[in-house]
Amino acid sequence: MTEWEFQFRALQADDDRKNFCCGSIELDRFFRHYAGQNQFRHHIGVTYVLANKSKIVGFVTVSAGEMVAEELPADARCRLPEYPLPIMRIARLAIDTQFQGLGLGKKLLRASFQLALEMKSRYGCVGVVVDAKPESLAFYEKIGFIPLQIIAGGLGDRPEPQPLFLAIKTIELTIKS
Repeated sequence: MTEWEFQFRALQADDDRKNFCCGSIELDRFFRHYAGQNQFRHHIGVTYVLANKSKIVGFVTVSAGEMVAEELPADARCRLPEYPLPIMRIARLAIDTQFQGLGLGKKLLRASFQLALEMKSRYGCVGVVVDAKPESLAFYEKIGFIPLQIIAGGLGDRPEPQPLFLAIKTIELTIKS
């Protein structure tokens, strides 16, 4: 592996996570303390890492989810049935501050899209949903994610994330290009 080669792989129990720092206290805390628990003990999501040699430079946590077609804008529904539809949810995505600005967030997202395509072919997936923080909206919208209507919830004093959706057909076109 050369100096700038990155490996995308599932988090391993013995990975060193204590020095990861992306600039967000919440994301750093999740990665250091809860990513392993959620993956290895509770089985509620899998965290994938982007590693350069033994240093983890970024991570994305994904899980299976569902949504109903009525949550999509009318032009995105394209005759989808009204029962719950399988999706892949991106729960968290972060890049270490030392590696930000190098396009690694897009690289991590592109690798996540491969997971969604795998999910589609194995047991179904109509797209990817992410709850984007306000400071990340432009990043996701530039890739083609579209806003979903917020149905319920409220985080009190924290900024509301914006749920965004990217259809599997768009992902297929993105991967081919």
